[in-house]
Amino acid sequence: MTEEKNTITINGIEHNVADLKQEEQYMIAQIKDLEGKANNIKFQLDQALVAKEAFTNSLIKSIEEKKEVDNETEDGNNT
Repeated sequence: MTEEKNTITINGIEHNVADLKQEEQYMIAQIKDLEGKANNIKFQLDQALVAKEAFTNSLIKSIEEKKEVDNETEDGNNT
C-alpha cells in the first residue's frame, strides 16, 4: 500500500505538513476551511443571482402581458 504524502507548496517550495509547527498546521487548516466556505458562498450567490433573474423576468413578462390586455381593452372601447 502506498502512503499519501501530505504536502503544501508555498512560493514554489514543497513542504511536508507533518514537519511544520502546530501553529502553521493550524493556519493551513484555517485556509482550507475558508476556501470551502468561500466556494459555498459563491455557490449560494450563483443560486441567488439566477433566482433573482428568474423573478425579474417573470415580473417583466407579467407587466407586459397586463399592458397588452389593457391596450386591447382600450382599443375595444374605441370602436
